Amino acid sequence: MAIALETAHPPLAGKHLRQQTSRDDRIKLGFMAVIGLYLVIALGAPLFVMLSKSLSTYRFDLTAYEFQVSDGTGANWGPVVTADALNRQAGAVAEADLSTNSDGRLAATKFFPEFSFRSPVNYRIRGVDEDAAFLVGSTLEKGTAWREYDSGTFRRVVLRPARTIGLENFSNYFSTPALAQSIYNSVLMAAISTVVTVSIAFALAYGLTRSCMPLKGLFRGILTIPILVPSLLPGIALVYLFGNQGVFKDWLLGYSIYGPIGIVIGSVFFTLPHAFLIILTALSVADARHYEAAASLKASKWRTFRTVTVPGARYGIVSAAFVVFTLVITDFGLPKVIGGQYGMLAVDIYKQVIGQQNFEMGAVVSVILLVPAVLAFAVDRRMQKRQVALLSARAVPYAPKPNVRVDAPCFAFACLVSLFILGMIAMCQVAAVVKFWPYDLTLTTKNFAFDLMDGGGWAAYGNSIRLALLTALFGSLVVFAGAYMVEKADGFRFGRGLFHFLAMMPMAVPGMVLGLAYIFFFNNPANPLNPIYGTMTILVVCTVTHFYTVAHLTALTALKQMDPEFESVAASLKQPFHRLFFRVTVPVCLPAILNIAIYLFVNAMTTVSAVVFLYATDTKLASVAVLNMDDAGDIAPAAAMGMMIFYTNVAAKLIHALIARGLLARTQAWR
Repeated sequence: MAIALETAHPPLAGKHLRQQTSRDDRIKLGFMAVIGLYLVIALGAPLFVMLSKSLSTYRFDLTAYEFQVSDGTGANWGPVVTADALNRQAGAVAEADLSTNSDGRLAATKFFPEFSFRSPVNYRIRGVDEDAAFLVGSTLEKGTAWREYDSGTFRRVVLRPARTIGLENFSNYFSTPALAQSIYNSVLMAAISTVVTVSIAFALAYGLTRSCMPLKGLFRGILTIPILVPSLLPGIALVYLFGNQGVFKDWLLGYSIYGPIGIVIGSVFFTLPHAFLIILTALSVADARHYEAAASLKASKWRTFRTVTVPGARYGIVSAAFVVFTLVITDFGLPKVIGGQYGMLAVDIYKQVIGQQNFEMGAVVSVILLVPAVLAFAVDRRMQKRQVALLSARAVPYAPKPNVRVDAPCFAFACLVSLFILGMIAMCQVAAVVKFWPYDLTLTTKNFAFDLMDGGGWAAYGNSIRLALLTALFGSLVVFAGAYMVEKADGFRFGRGLFHFLAMMPMAVPGMVLGLAYIFFFNNPANPLNPIYGTMTILVVCTVTHFYTVAHLTALTALKQMDPEFESVAASLKQPFHRLFFRVTVPVCLPAILNIAIYLFVNAMTTVSAVVFLYATDTKLASVAVLNMDDAGDIAPAAAMGMMIFYTNVAAKLIHALIARGLLARTQAWR
């Protein structure tokens, strides 16, 4: 018997079937859109405004204003004359002086050499178009209507500049030899520091992974100490060690520590942990079979090193080099303390904005500083994409064999570098507790009386702890939630890719650039977010955004280790995604979440460049207080505040370790 089967609703020809998006996926995409909007507002929009600011030029357009002057009675008016004609007649303002910045002001009385505020003469002023603006005291006036003022009021009239878009700011920058020299100086210092740091980091990582030297754990802990201090602190240590009254001043053979020498030594100090950890990870992944093959082919130790060890770690070396280069070229704190008169790009931004109030030129330097940082980031990402797995399922972990000829030099070199790091920290500690270096070495606690110094006092230290806690809390929540939505949401591939791109952008943006961009964006009264400017909120937003990328990658790495079947099983059991998130995902990824929190906490305590433009009188921070006290000549109190940051970060790391041990014992038993 034949059985006929037919469909009630046959598919239409040419109709493509699409997977229906579930309610949970729509909620995930909604959350991802919200966090993506946060990144656009906190990063994309400020950078766009800063770029437009760098292209903005301001100039007084004297042809845009017309004047009339009355006679002594104030009743009869003279002919209409432009400000340009008056200026050509009086020669009051030179052509070069007509170029100004966005805050420029030009007194109208300059065009009237015989002006007296006691005169009975009256004055009229108007614009030739609706955009011509001038101030009467603090009142802004615009338009083509005549405004009439007596002499007493007219002396308060100032013209405002007109804005145009162009490359004139960049032209002015490169035509100023001292400013243009800063580009060469910054690239040179970054290149030298990169070569030295990566070489030292590779030697240390090689010793820890390819030798049987003792105390490996101790050395690993010591080598990460510089992460816990602001970059200003090595500069202060170098002043005490090699400055005009330094202990080892004669070691420099007449050269000064203020300048290139100090910048390179200090840069090696604060970038060494970053390079060391990257290269250590690269060298830790090794297949013993490669070394056995080299030995069976009777290859020399040097040839094995060149053909097996270095190629296996090449991507780690390249990544470390770009990280160090970017950190050095964008750092502000160290060259500010120890750079002397040696110009660097990051310091130029500070001088233009704080010293000269020239925000347009500050934006120009920021854009220039952004270029090498973005290029280094792009090349690094490209190199990482080319990296292939070095360990297969059949790989044999490499275990070094005792060899005195290798172990002894590695141990000696690790001791030497550890002595360098501990010596710098010890020098800062000594500076913080002696009365007057090097003349009165009596121990004292007066250097910790921060309330008696310029810089913000103990309140600044309290603000830093507040900032670090808020950054760790909200940053961990935002970062992990965003990474979860990207990794675990189905569909909408373009949107997820766009979000990931936004999450990677902060890595390429120097702190000084981000801080200046926040001034332009959030300090605009027309911006509805303007009320957060000068508050703790903007400091938290800026800090979370600045360090977003590393935290995002950490969260993604942890989430990628989870089997996608968890989501499938939860869906088949009709369990909402939030239940899976809180009962499975969070407990499994808890180590990564805790690592993100401590990473954000430590960096919030030590950051200077990203927040130096954004603090207010009641939100001063400890790291900024170090800078301000050093500027004021209170170097010992600056060292004391720097050590307080160090103590706090050490305590935070210990608390983190204790909490992690307790929580992980309860949530990670499955491991």
